[in-house]
Amino acid sequence: MATLTLQGNEIHTNGDLPRVGSKAPDFTLTDRDLNDVSLGDWVGKKKLLSIFPSVDTPVCAVSTKKFNDHAREHADTVLLMISADLPFAQKRFCGNEGLDNVLTLSTMRAPDFATHYGVQMEDGPLAGLCARAVLVLDENDNVVHAQLVPEIAEEPDYDAALKALG
Repeated sequence: MATLTLQGNEIHTNGDLPRVGSKAPDFTLTDRDLNDVSLGDWVGKKKLLSIFPSVDTPVCAVSTKKFNDHAREHADTVLLMISADLPFAQKRFCGNEGLDNVLTLSTMRAPDFATHYGVQMEDGPLAGLCARAVLVLDENDNVVHAQLVPEIAEEPDYDAALKALG
């Protein structure tokens, strides 16, 4: 279990992020066209997983936009934006913001994703949603960078994540 804060109030996750050097757990999530996709769909590619509560919050929106900007210039990587938002909301958000370089994925059919990745918030007003985290995986799905953002209302460390992405 990890401890973090939401606007200074302590909350807890169900577990811990996968550690650097470990193999990322496989998953099946839903894309914006309601297709099920898994980690194996991007075999041989570097991946960044930006995990967050909802695209309808300011910090989540900003981080999705920043990662989209990076993806525009790095076609060799896959940037996955993962939240509990329905695919319709994710598609609307990306369409309204002109974000076509990141892939949004929903946990709507896979509530176990948050528990397997150790990011499910167990208490506080956002209980049941994913905490803000960034994982970078190499071409073989090994974790090369992991950050659980200690204050949910703050942005992740973009520089460290993008440096690990290469």
